[in-house]
Amino acid sequence: MQRLWAEFIGTAFLLIGVVGSGIMAEALAGGNVAVALLANAIATGCVLYAAITILGPISGAHFNPAVTLAFALRREIEVPEAMAFVAVQIVGGAVGVWLAHLMFDLAIFQTSTTDRASTGQWAAEVIATFGLLTIIFGGLRHRPEAVPTLVALYITGAYWFTASTSFANPAVTIARTLSDTFAGINPAHAPMFILCQIVGAVAAVWVARKLFA
Repeated sequence: MQRLWAEFIGTAFLLIGVVGSGIMAEALAGGNVAVALLANAIATGCVLYAAITILGPISGAHFNPAVTLAFALRREIEVPEAMAFVAVQIVGGAVGVWLAHLMFDLAIFQTSTTDRASTGQWAAEVIATFGLLTIIFGGLRHRPEAVPTLVALYITGAYWFTASTSFANPAVTIARTLSDTFAGINPAHAPMFILCQIVGAVAAVWVARKLFA
């Protein structure tokens, strides 16, 4: 239960960071999307660093079904526990979105109308997720104490160098369908994002076996 609570709380705070900073950034940026995205990226990276550092020793700080899938494929987590991780990550993500809405006096229950559907964005999700998992596996192999920093820096950068702003996380994707704010994604476009994230994760597992053997 400790591990499940860690995954729930960590994913919830990740989405509070993603959605809450998006709301604040859009309100303060005066229509400057670049400034809003920069604020959104920095806040997300900061939350990730803190959450992974504190909760990593308890659950491994996956906060991401793609990460959990990758570790299950590597047989580093049993399938029943992996399924429980994914369930609490999805629920935690949704709760995080609703708490962000509550803090900013928005309607708690929403559905996003932001379209994110293009070949470039789908390719970006494969690449972003592949890169995230490769960073994690490489960090665990060579610098395990640096993994929180590596993941936080990678996600902060990937907000800018990917066409999709690097969701790289099925739980985050699902949760962001529940917010019609800066960070939202149309629910109709989420399944393709999730499929691409799974492809990226599986590819990273295969490459990591060769690269970090």
